[in-house]
Amino acid sequence: MTQPFVIGLTGSIGMGKSTTAAMFRECGVPVWDADAAVHRMYSVGGSAVAGIAAIYPDAVIDDAVSRYALKSWISADKTALKQIESVVHPLLVADRSEFLNNSASDIVVLDMPLLFEMNLDSLVNHIVVVSAPADVQRARVLERGSMTEDQFEMILAKQLPDGEKRKRADDVIETISLEAAKASVVRILADIQKGLKNA
Repeated sequence: MTQPFVIGLTGSIGMGKSTTAAMFRECGVPVWDADAAVHRMYSVGGSAVAGIAAIYPDAVIDDAVSRYALKSWISADKTALKQIESVVHPLLVADRSEFLNNSASDIVVLDMPLLFEMNLDSLVNHIVVVSAPADVQRARVLERGSMTEDQFEMILAKQLPDGEKRKRADDVIETISLEAAKASVVRILADIQKGLKNA
């Protein structure tokens, strides 16, 4: 079976990526969500539980991985993140491959927040960056109440700046208005479908 046409969806925290991914789903496009995959792996019976328990037993509570415990470990130990990634990344690669190999759709979306940072752009045919002005982004993240300003700044520092992501994108979806974002999703899909028909 031929591989589907792969859209890589990315964007910094608070840019509206999850909302945009949902819009692709509403248009009938299957979406693989990296964050959701990690969440599954950390849940009871998840594929990452044993691996995390082996490197940091305190992070596994009631047979599931505690993200809070991992955050505390990362704050206290500079080597923690690398150790966690050594468990999680191979599992993510396998999960993503399974999604691509089992998809019956012509077009799929890989929702990957760290598409550029992890050099995963070679996996996709078309890169869509979700973006919003910096003040809107900051307000959205801090309104959630799950993150302090310092944590937000720390995450931003690890990610490629929005301006750089926009430069490397095939398409940029502005998420200031839901209507405009949805119109962009519909247009992008129409353009890709037209290109596939003419290929």
